[in-house]
Amino acid sequence: MESEMRGLAVVTPSYAPDSELCRDLNRSVLRWMPPDVQHHIVVPRQDLPVFRMLANDRTIIHDYSEFLPATIRRLPLLNMWINNRRPWPPVRGWITQQLIKLSVAAALEAEAVLLVDSDMVFVSPTDLKSFQQEGRLALYRQPGAVHPGLPGHRQWLESAHALLGLDRPGPEDLTDYICWPCAWKPETVRAMLRRVEDVTGTPWQSAIASRLQFSEMMLYGAYVDGVLGGSPATTSSMNSVLYSAETPLRPSEVSALLNSTAGTVQAVMISAKSGTPYEVRAKALQEYTESRNRSMSGGTR
Repeated sequence: MESEMRGLAVVTPSYAPDSELCRDLNRSVLRWMPPDVQHHIVVPRQDLPVFRMLANDRTIIHDYSEFLPATIRRLPLLNMWINNRRPWPPVRGWITQQLIKLSVAAALEAEAVLLVDSDMVFVSPTDLKSFQQEGRLALYRQPGAVHPGLPGHRQWLESAHALLGLDRPGPEDLTDYICWPCAWKPETVRAMLRRVEDVTGTPWQSAIASRLQFSEMMLYGAYVDGVLGGSPATTSSMNSVLYSAETPLRPSEVSALLNSTAGTVQAVMISAKSGTPYEVRAKALQEYTESRNRSMSGGTR
Protein backbone atom coordinates (compact mmCIF):
# COMPACT_ATOMS: atom_id res chain seq x y z
CA MET A 1 0.00 0.00 0.00
CA GLU A 2 2.78 2.44 0.92
CA SER A 3 6.47 2.49 0.05
CA GLU A 4 7.44 4.83 2.88
CA MET A 5 7.88 3.28 6.31
CA ARG A 6 5.93 5.24 8.92
CA GLY A 7 6.10 5.06 12.68
CA LEU A 8 2.39 4.82 13.41
CA ALA A 9 -0.69 4.48 11.22
CA VAL A 10 -4.31 4.63 12.42
CA VAL A 11 -6.93 2.31 10.89
CA THR A 12 -10.71 2.75 11.23
CA PRO A 13 -13.40 0.75 9.41
CA SER A 14 -16.60 2.80 9.37
CA TYR A 15 -19.88 3.36 7.54
CA ALA A 16 -22.43 6.11 6.94
CA PRO A 17 -24.43 5.82 10.21
CA ASP A 18 -21.19 6.46 12.15
CA SER A 19 -19.95 9.29 9.92
CA GLU A 20 -20.39 12.03 12.55
CA LEU A 21 -18.50 9.98 15.12
CA CYS A 22 -15.78 9.14 12.61
CA ARG A 23 -15.41 12.81 11.71
CA ASP A 24 -14.76 13.65 15.38
CA LEU A 25 -12.28 10.79 15.66
CA ASN A 26 -10.45 12.01 12.56
CA ARG A 27 -10.23 15.55 13.92
CA SER A 28 -8.75 14.21 17.13
CA VAL A 29 -6.16 12.14 15.24
CA LEU A 30 -5.08 15.21 13.27
CA ARG A 31 -5.00 17.33 16.41
CA TRP A 32 -3.27 15.05 18.89
CA MET A 33 -0.97 12.86 16.78
CA PRO A 34 2.30 13.79 15.04
CA PRO A 35 2.06 15.14 11.47
CA ASP A 36 3.55 11.96 9.96
CA VAL A 37 0.65 9.82 11.25
CA GLN A 38 -1.93 8.97 8.61
CA HIS A 39 -5.52 7.95 9.34
CA HIS A 40 -6.85 5.20 7.05
CA ILE A 41 -10.66 5.13 7.02
CA VAL A 42 -12.21 2.16 5.21
CA VAL A 43 -15.89 2.27 4.21
CA PRO A 44 -18.34 0.45 1.90
CA ARG A 45 -18.37 1.77 -1.66
CA GLN A 46 -21.84 3.30 -1.37
CA ASP A 47 -20.66 5.36 1.63
CA LEU A 48 -17.59 6.87 -0.06
CA PRO A 49 -19.38 10.18 -0.89
CA VAL A 50 -20.17 10.67 2.81
CA PHE A 51 -16.52 10.38 3.83
CA ARG A 52 -14.64 11.95 0.91
CA MET A 53 -14.83 15.39 2.54
CA LEU A 54 -12.39 14.12 5.18
CA ALA A 55 -9.69 13.23 2.66
CA ASN A 56 -6.38 15.11 2.84
CA ASP A 57 -2.68 14.32 2.94
CA ARG A 58 -3.11 12.70 6.37
CA THR A 59 -6.53 11.11 5.91
CA ILE A 60 -6.88 8.35 3.32
CA ILE A 61 -10.39 7.13 2.46
CA HIS A 62 -10.53 3.56 1.19
CA ASP A 63 -13.19 1.37 -0.38
CA TYR A 64 -13.86 -1.94 1.40
CA SER A 65 -13.18 -3.72 -1.88
CA GLU A 66 -9.49 -2.76 -1.69
CA PHE A 67 -9.07 -5.18 1.20
CA LEU A 68 -11.53 -8.00 0.51
CA PRO A 69 -11.00 -10.80 -1.99
CA ALA A 70 -13.39 -10.96 -4.95
CA THR A 71 -14.89 -14.11 -3.42
CA ILE A 72 -16.48 -12.06 -0.61
CA ARG A 73 -19.29 -9.79 -1.77
CA ARG A 74 -22.00 -7.80 -0.04
CA LEU A 75 -25.67 -8.74 -0.16
CA PRO A 76 -27.82 -5.88 -1.49
CA LEU A 77 -29.44 -3.69 1.20
CA LEU A 78 -28.01 -5.81 4.04
CA ASN A 79 -25.00 -5.48 6.33
CA MET A 80 -24.16 -9.05 5.45
CA TRP A 81 -21.73 -10.64 3.04
CA ILE A 82 -21.39 -13.89 1.10
CA ASN A 83 -18.16 -15.83 0.74
CA ASN A 84 -18.39 -17.68 -2.58
CA ARG A 85 -15.94 -20.25 -1.27
CA ARG A 86 -18.38 -21.10 1.52
CA PRO A 87 -21.78 -19.43 0.94
CA TRP A 88 -23.33 -20.63 4.18
CA PRO A 89 -23.51 -19.18 6.73
CA PRO A 90 -23.36 -15.58 5.44
CA VAL A 91 -20.56 -13.39 6.78
CA ARG A 92 -21.91 -10.89 9.25
CA GLY A 93 -20.92 -7.23 9.00
CA TRP A 94 -18.84 -7.21 12.17
CA ILE A 95 -16.81 -10.20 10.95
CA THR A 96 -16.23 -8.38 7.64
CA GLN A 97 -14.94 -5.34 9.56
CA GLN A 98 -12.44 -7.57 11.33
CA LEU A 99 -11.28 -9.02 8.01
CA ILE A 100 -10.67 -5.48 6.82
CA LYS A 101 -8.72 -4.52 9.95
CA LEU A 102 -6.47 -7.54 9.48
CA SER A 103 -6.03 -6.89 5.75
CA VAL A 104 -5.18 -3.19 6.19
CA ALA A 105 -2.80 -3.89 9.06
CA ALA A 106 -1.00 -6.50 6.99
CA ALA A 107 -0.72 -4.14 4.00
CA LEU A 108 0.66 -1.07 5.76
CA GLU A 109 4.37 -0.33 5.98
CA ALA A 110 4.59 1.04 9.53
CA GLU A 111 6.24 0.21 12.81
CA ALA A 112 2.79 -0.09 14.37
CA VAL A 113 -0.84 0.06 13.32
CA LEU A 114 -3.41 1.44 15.75
CA LEU A 115 -6.92 0.01 15.40
CA VAL A 116 -9.49 2.60 16.43
CA ASP A 117 -13.26 2.36 16.01
CA SER A 118 -15.37 5.34 14.96
CA ASP A 119 -16.82 5.85 18.44
CA MET A 120 -13.47 6.71 20.01
CA VAL A 121 -11.71 10.10 20.17
CA PHE A 122 -8.26 11.10 21.36
CA VAL A 123 -8.06 13.76 24.04
CA SER A 124 -4.33 14.23 24.62
CA PRO A 125 -1.01 13.95 22.74
CA THR A 126 -0.54 10.41 21.40
CA ASP A 127 2.28 8.90 19.35
CA LEU A 128 4.08 5.61 18.80
CA LYS A 129 5.90 5.91 22.12
CA SER A 130 2.50 5.95 23.86
CA PHE A 131 2.24 2.24 23.05
CA GLN A 132 5.85 1.23 23.64
CA GLN A 133 7.98 0.17 26.57
CA GLU A 134 11.71 0.80 26.14
CA GLY A 135 11.20 1.10 22.39
CA ARG A 136 9.17 -2.11 22.04
CA LEU A 137 5.49 -2.25 21.16
CA ALA A 138 3.54 -3.49 24.18
CA LEU A 139 0.98 -6.27 23.84
CA TYR A 140 -2.20 -5.63 25.81
CA ARG A 141 -2.95 -8.69 27.93
CA GLN A 142 -5.06 -9.16 31.03
CA PRO A 143 -4.35 -12.61 32.57
CA GLY A 144 -7.34 -14.35 34.13
CA ALA A 145 -9.80 -11.75 32.87
CA VAL A 146 -11.80 -14.21 30.72
CA HIS A 147 -13.98 -15.79 33.41
CA PRO A 148 -17.24 -17.77 33.25
CA GLY A 149 -19.20 -14.52 33.05
CA LEU A 150 -17.67 -13.83 29.62
CA PRO A 151 -18.62 -16.88 27.53
CA GLY A 152 -18.26 -14.92 24.30
CA HIS A 153 -14.65 -14.09 25.06
CA ARG A 154 -13.92 -17.78 25.66
CA GLN A 155 -15.51 -18.69 22.33
CA TRP A 156 -13.36 -16.07 20.59
CA LEU A 157 -10.22 -17.54 22.16
CA GLU A 158 -11.26 -21.07 21.24
CA SER A 159 -11.80 -19.91 17.65
CA ALA A 160 -8.38 -18.23 17.62
CA HIS A 161 -6.67 -21.38 18.92
CA ALA A 162 -8.38 -23.48 16.24
CA LEU A 163 -7.27 -21.11 13.46
CA LEU A 164 -3.70 -21.12 14.77
CA GLY A 165 -3.47 -24.88 15.35
CA LEU A 166 -3.10 -24.48 19.12
CA ASP A 167 -4.57 -26.75 21.78
CA ARG A 168 -8.05 -25.83 22.92
CA PRO A 169 -7.92 -23.54 25.99
CA GLY A 170 -8.38 -25.26 29.34
CA PRO A 171 -11.22 -24.66 31.83
CA GLU A 172 -9.32 -22.05 33.86
CA ASP A 173 -9.81 -18.30 33.56
CA LEU A 174 -8.03 -17.12 30.41
CA THR A 175 -6.12 -14.08 29.18
CA ASP A 176 -8.03 -11.23 27.57
CA TYR A 177 -6.42 -9.34 24.68
CA ILE A 178 -9.27 -7.01 23.71
CA CYS A 179 -8.46 -3.33 24.13
CA TRP A 180 -9.33 0.13 22.77
CA PRO A 181 -7.29 1.40 21.02
CA CYS A 182 -5.30 -1.64 19.91
CA ALA A 183 -1.69 -1.50 18.68
CA TRP A 184 -0.30 -4.19 16.37
CA LYS A 185 2.97 -4.80 14.53
CA PRO A 186 2.19 -5.26 10.80
CA GLU A 187 4.99 -7.78 10.36
CA THR A 188 3.46 -9.87 13.14
CA VAL A 189 0.03 -9.65 11.49
CA ARG A 190 1.49 -10.88 8.20
CA ALA A 191 3.19 -13.85 9.87
CA MET A 192 0.01 -14.64 11.83
CA LEU A 193 -2.11 -14.73 8.67
CA ARG A 194 0.39 -17.04 6.98
CA ARG A 195 0.08 -19.32 10.00
CA VAL A 196 -3.72 -19.38 9.64
CA GLU A 197 -3.36 -20.37 5.98
CA ASP A 198 -0.83 -23.09 6.82
CA VAL A 199 -3.08 -24.54 9.54
CA THR A 200 -6.39 -24.35 7.65
CA GLY A 201 -5.16 -24.97 4.11
CA THR A 202 -7.36 -22.13 2.82
CA PRO A 203 -6.91 -18.38 2.24
CA TRP A 204 -6.99 -16.66 5.60
CA GLN A 205 -9.99 -14.50 4.67
CA SER A 206 -12.10 -17.59 3.95
CA ALA A 207 -10.85 -19.40 7.05
CA ILE A 208 -11.86 -16.49 9.29
CA ALA A 209 -15.09 -15.69 7.43
CA SER A 210 -16.28 -19.24 8.08
CA ARG A 211 -16.14 -18.74 11.87
CA LEU A 212 -19.36 -17.90 13.67
CA GLN A 213 -17.39 -16.55 16.64
CA PHE A 214 -14.23 -14.53 16.10
CA SER A 215 -12.17 -11.67 17.53
CA GLU A 216 -9.23 -10.24 15.63
CA MET A 217 -7.65 -9.05 18.89
CA MET A 218 -7.93 -12.49 20.46
CA LEU A 219 -6.32 -13.99 17.36
CA TYR A 220 -3.38 -11.58 17.54
CA GLY A 221 -2.86 -12.07 21.27
CA ALA A 222 -3.13 -15.86 21.03
CA TYR A 223 -0.61 -15.84 18.18
CA VAL A 224 1.92 -13.74 20.07
CA ASP A 225 1.59 -15.76 23.29
CA GLY A 226 0.85 -19.22 21.89
CA VAL A 227 3.01 -19.29 18.76
CA LEU A 228 5.74 -16.70 19.31
CA GLY A 229 6.15 -17.50 22.99
CA GLY A 230 5.06 -14.11 24.31
CA SER A 231 5.94 -10.45 23.91
CA PRO A 232 8.97 -8.77 25.50
CA ALA A 233 6.70 -5.85 26.42
CA THR A 234 3.17 -6.12 27.81
CA THR A 235 0.63 -3.82 29.42
CA SER A 236 -2.69 -4.18 31.24
CA SER A 237 -3.64 -0.52 30.85
CA MET A 238 -5.49 1.02 27.90
CA ASN A 239 -5.11 4.63 29.11
CA SER A 240 -8.69 5.15 27.96
CA VAL A 241 -12.10 5.99 29.36
CA LEU A 242 -14.48 3.30 28.09
CA TYR A 243 -18.24 2.83 28.02
CA SER A 244 -19.38 -0.27 26.14
CA ALA A 245 -22.86 -0.86 27.61
CA GLU A 246 -25.83 -0.64 25.25
CA THR A 247 -27.70 1.85 27.44
CA PRO A 248 -27.87 5.60 26.63
CA LEU A 249 -26.03 8.00 28.91
CA ARG A 250 -27.55 11.26 30.17
CA PRO A 251 -25.41 14.43 30.13
CA SER A 252 -24.59 14.16 33.83
CA GLU A 253 -23.62 10.50 33.38
CA VAL A 254 -21.26 11.27 30.50
CA SER A 255 -19.57 13.97 32.57
CA ALA A 256 -19.28 11.66 35.57
CA LEU A 257 -17.77 8.94 33.36
CA LEU A 258 -15.20 11.28 31.86
CA ASN A 259 -14.12 12.60 35.24
CA SER A 260 -14.03 9.23 36.99
CA THR A 261 -10.60 8.12 35.74
CA ALA A 262 -7.40 9.37 37.30
CA GLY A 263 -4.00 9.14 35.65
CA THR A 264 -3.15 9.13 31.97
CA VAL A 265 -6.13 9.34 29.61
CA GLN A 266 -5.34 9.45 25.91
CA ALA A 267 -8.68 8.42 24.43
CA VAL A 268 -12.38 8.13 25.20
CA MET A 269 -14.74 5.50 23.81
CA ILE A 270 -18.51 5.78 24.27
CA SER A 271 -19.99 2.93 22.27
CA ALA A 272 -22.16 3.90 19.33
CA LYS A 273 -24.39 0.99 20.36
CA SER A 274 -25.17 2.77 23.64
CA GLY A 275 -27.55 5.09 21.81
CA THR A 276 -26.14 8.12 23.62
CA PRO A 277 -27.28 11.20 21.63
CA TYR A 278 -24.48 12.66 19.53
CA GLU A 279 -25.08 16.17 20.89
CA VAL A 280 -24.80 14.96 24.49
CA ARG A 281 -21.58 13.13 23.77
CA ALA A 282 -20.02 15.94 21.71
CA LYS A 283 -20.76 18.65 24.31
CA ALA A 284 -19.39 16.59 27.20
CA LEU A 285 -16.22 15.68 25.27
CA GLN A 286 -15.61 19.30 24.31
CA GLU A 287 -15.98 20.44 27.93
CA TYR A 288 -13.77 17.60 29.15
CA THR A 289 -11.02 18.35 26.62
CA GLU A 290 -11.07 22.08 27.35
CA SER A 291 -10.88 21.39 31.08
CA ARG A 292 -7.89 19.07 30.57
CA ASN A 293 -6.16 21.67 28.41
CA ARG A 294 -6.62 24.34 31.09
CA SER A 295 -5.29 21.97 33.70
CA MET A 296 -2.23 21.00 31.63
CA SER A 297 -1.46 24.68 30.90
CA GLY A 298 -1.69 25.67 34.54
CA GLY A 299 -5.12 27.25 34.28
CA THR A 300 -4.20 29.80 31.63
CA ARG A 301 -5.58 30.14 28.14
